[in-house]
Amino acid sequence: MAPGSALIPRLMDLSPGTEALRYCFALPAHPESVAGARQLTRARLRTWKLDGDTCEAALLVVSELVTNAIVHTASTRVVCELRHLAGRLRIAVQDQGHQPGGPRMRSAGDDEHGRGLLLVDALSGAWGSRDASDASGRIVWAELAHGTELPC
Repeated sequence: MAPGSALIPRLMDLSPGTEALRYCFALPAHPESVAGARQLTRARLRTWKLDGDTCEAALLVVSELVTNAIVHTASTRVVCELRHLAGRLRIAVQDQGHQPGGPRMRSAGDDEHGRGLLLVDALSGAWGSRDASDASGRIVWAELAHGTELPC
């Protein structure tokens, strides 16, 4: 996808001379793809030399967002984008169809399923969702701050 695509959340500001690293991949909307999303994410974050805590948090966030896109939509594929810029990692997952009202966090007292967004909320500094600009689905994103500890 080209810069300025629907997956790039509007909150990211690129000042002149600032370099952003970007990685995007698409997977079929099947439960087996969650493991593939984790593997692709881990490999990229190792390449970018992100710290271990950020890597582990990002893997959980990717797992939850990809799982939600597969379970709660009629998508045939999901697209994941990772952006690394100046101490921040932005994760965005786009599906092809969504339920009205967008993703909802459930309370901790709910059953075994449906608490993934509580985890995303706890791990990220910010997260949100919006309809894709071309009305082709919904984008759910999360932003993580990261340090310079041991790489993942």
